[in-house]
Amino acid sequence: MHRMAGGTYHCQQCLATRLPVISGAGIVNERYAHGNSARERAIILGDAANEPQPLQRDKLMRILITNDDGVYSPGIAALAEVATHFAEVRVVAPHVEMSSAAHAISASTPLSYTRTPMPFGEAYRVNGTPADCVSVGINRWDHVDVVLSGINLGSNLGNAMWHSGTLAGARQAALLGVRGISLSTPTMEVEPDFAALKPWVATVLEFLLPASELKLVNVNLPPRAPKGVLWTRQSVRHYDGTVVPTKDPFGRPRFWISVVPIEEVEEGTDRWAMDRGYVSMTPLRLDLTDDEQLAMAQSKHPLEKILFT
Repeated sequence: MHRMAGGTYHCQQCLATRLPVISGAGIVNERYAHGNSARERAIILGDAANEPQPLQRDKLMRILITNDDGVYSPGIAALAEVATHFAEVRVVAPHVEMSSAAHAISASTPLSYTRTPMPFGEAYRVNGTPADCVSVGINRWDHVDVVLSGINLGSNLGNAMWHSGTLAGARQAALLGVRGISLSTPTMEVEPDFAALKPWVATVLEFLLPASELKLVNVNLPPRAPKGVLWTRQSVRHYDGTVVPTKDPFGRPRFWISVVPIEEVEEGTDRWAMDRGYVSMTPLRLDLTDDEQLAMAQSKHPLEKILFT
């Protein structure tokens, strides 16, 4: 996939028997990502062989965009620019950075909704969390089809999903019956190269937007040109929580919370894919029930043993 003159994204799409495959700049070579040991399919983006077909913009689709880095983040500007090639776009994002806000909502605080200049579509800033922004945005704009959250300045992998405000924006959409897709990329010593990322974001969106059965997806993009795309599961590693004491300039005690992983990265997970240069796409669900534990509890611990007298 590449960007042509005039800002039009071009692509070529084909179907495989088990996993739909999208070409990058032409030829697609489908193979296992890690010999025969990795069961996830990889989408490998190769050199151009055939002239790709123009991408058709669905003028009836409405895409609401939010984030947790704030309305002025370069990541949300890049995502909005790409999304305008697919549908009508509106940005509704926090007025300041709300990183690691998780799924907090402003239950007892009134929210503002202020129009904000932005090059790509209408934009509004809200004095609330990413989840607040999605709630207000869907309320103020009828018939939203998809909510995109990102592009986050920093990856959202594994346990970070629990406190990610970026993912919470997409999850709030799913709670309201609208599809949600979160997108993140690692931050290095310098800001991410969004000009380089935009074609790859467009590739992912062209693949995911028609997949209406996927209600909530967490996407992470490597900081450099991806080797391909992998379906992944969430990495669940345990951490050694560390609290580092310090003092502020006035001598008052302050604390930094840090974590150190105590286990290796699990093969086939989001973190595993990103470590190897692949885009990670993780389908998620709202139901947190552990079905295996539920069945075990019902069998091993019958409720007849519990008596209320």
